Amino acid sequence: MPPRRSHKKSRAGCRRCKNRKIKVGLIDPLLMPQRIAPYCTLVCDEVHPRCGNCAKHGVPCDFSNPDVLEELAISTNTSTESVGAPTPSPAPTVNFNSAPRTPLPRPRAPSSPARAPRPNPSPPTSVYSQPSISSSTNTIDHGERMLELRLMHHYTNVTSKTLLTNSPAAEDIWQRAVPQMAFSGNGKTYLADAILSVAALHLRSMSPNDKALVRASHAYSASSLSAFGASLGSGITPDNAEALFLTATLIAFQASASRIFVKDDGDSAPGDATSRYVPPLSWFHAFQGVKTVVANSWQWIHHSDIVKVVIDSQPGFQLNLNPRSPDSFFGHMLEGLNDELMNEDPRLLSTTTQAYSHAVSVLNWAHKNYHAAAALTFPATVSKRYVDLVDARRPRALAILACFFALLKRMDNVWWLQDVARREVMGLVSLFEPGSKWWRHLEWPIRIALLDGSSIPQDIWGTELEEQAPEQQTVGSMTQHIEIFAEMLHQHAQPPIPIADEDLIVPDSPD
Repeated sequence: MPPRRSHKKSRAGCRRCKNRKIKVGLIDPLLMPQRIAPYCTLVCDEVHPRCGNCAKHGVPCDFSNPDVLEELAISTNTSTESVGAPTPSPAPTVNFNSAPRTPLPRPRAPSSPARAPRPNPSPPTSVYSQPSISSSTNTIDHGERMLELRLMHHYTNVTSKTLLTNSPAAEDIWQRAVPQMAFSGNGKTYLADAILSVAALHLRSMSPNDKALVRASHAYSASSLSAFGASLGSGITPDNAEALFLTATLIAFQASASRIFVKDDGDSAPGDATSRYVPPLSWFHAFQGVKTVVANSWQWIHHSDIVKVVIDSQPGFQLNLNPRSPDSFFGHMLEGLNDELMNEDPRLLSTTTQAYSHAVSVLNWAHKNYHAAAALTFPATVSKRYVDLVDARRPRALAILACFFALLKRMDNVWWLQDVARREVMGLVSLFEPGSKWWRHLEWPIRIALLDGSSIPQDIWGTELEEQAPEQQTVGSMTQHIEIFAEMLHQHAQPPIPIADEDLIVPDSPD
């Protein structure tokens, strides 16, 4: 008879699992066959920052929240005094009285040095998860529920009207149809959490010292991103395509709005080696993610009345693909390009040239567009190569980016874009040396960014704004461009959908 295989015991399980008599072991359900894993949950997997059992039942875990230890002590004492008194189990909630359950901006190593970090830590719990019958939480935090109601009320009555839609129909979609879809169930918790996260950001901009709103914005954003990524990983289907598109759009909104809370020396002096300013790549990652989600789900969402209204509310997208034409306001941004690219990698020469030319073409189009929100097309339509050039801090790419942020000055009265033009333009300028040849190309964005208010005289803006006629909008509609992009995408191997994760959830800088 073969000897019994030794069993490795562990005492490192969380306190809640110990109180519930859950065995503590080193079994990872992710490594088990799929047919077995669902039945092996009576083991504390010791995953940090939140063990699998606590995540499953929607309750706080003392791995991420030491305050739970006090709660468990009270719960244990109460249960010994009144044995057999049944209490209802409420729906799980996001705990705003502690740090977010998902470490921000990126997961930290587990506290135990003897264990390696898990490849897939337990995701944050959505407030719209199904209630757990075996939950040991016996009370509903009235303050947290009131905050949830406050956030949803604020979104439907205020925030939904600040998403820069160009039509009453699109505003009605964001105000009514989107929340209704979020509450329809079917596992679309990521959409509900994205709504609440955006509302928390909006309220936070009004009350920046409210720590509950800070924690709420981080917690809901983390929960939404986690569930959104998991749903994308499972595949886009006819059932989730609409919700994924709307969630991707709200995540892109979060990525841009969260920048107003970052302190990274945006007003540093030019060439300051100690400047902490970092170009906001999260804008591009999130907006590029929306574009790819749309292209991958277009076969289903192009029939959606909701999606059609949202997309058609965007201004017609007609580019002059000759960015060096006489009427090109930003054509000077391409001066000396050929000489600069003489030492470029031959494999990247063509894509780099196209990346700069296309970016300047989008700037020219948005600059003369009557709709100020047309400028937001820039981060969604520029090429991945251009984003790489910004990440590499190529001077030409940064100068073009400064012009984009200057275009946002016309929307300085919008809460999530307030002072963004000044802050980002001056931050980008700080990356240039005082004697740089690019200073003459930066004169216009600096002049625009430092103006007071959002009303800009035409002689300073540099061109007369043009409003497209209805027939022109149908010729170059955003829908037609999406159809072209979707067709190109399906002709080649589909790239992974970018998800702005750690660079989207930006931690507050210390004061």
